[in-house]
Amino acid sequence: MTKEELSGYIKAVYGVSGDNPWPKYADNIVYRHPNNKKWFALLMPVREDRLGRDGDRVIDILNVKCDPLMIGSITMEKGIYPSYHMNKQHWISIAINDADDEKIKALLEISYEKTRTKITKRKNNR
Repeated sequence: MTKEELSGYIKAVYGVSGDNPWPKYADNIVYRHPNNKKWFALLMPVREDRLGRDGDRVIDILNVKCDPLMIGSITMEKGIYPSYHMNKQHWISIAINDADDEKIKALLEISYEKTRTKITKRKNNR
């Protein structure tokens, strides 16, 4: 998946466009929930060696929030790494050109759900 395809998918499925909060890093794109402004994804270019890979080629990665119980096993899969530049207990990095498109979409959905506003029932204390 290319970053253009990924951005189009996020717009079509979640109805949001990315924004760039850091003018110095124009290629870093944050995707936020419209209601609570929490990030559910961060798309950015990084050098391969930042993920523990050999090489210094720049690749596009997607950081998404993940269930901590999944992180150990999911990072064993092709193209998925402990998060770069985020909390490694709750976030993972996906090399979008290496990982399976359906896997990316599933992990994006998990991140979206984990970061959305939770609706709780108010207790009626009379």
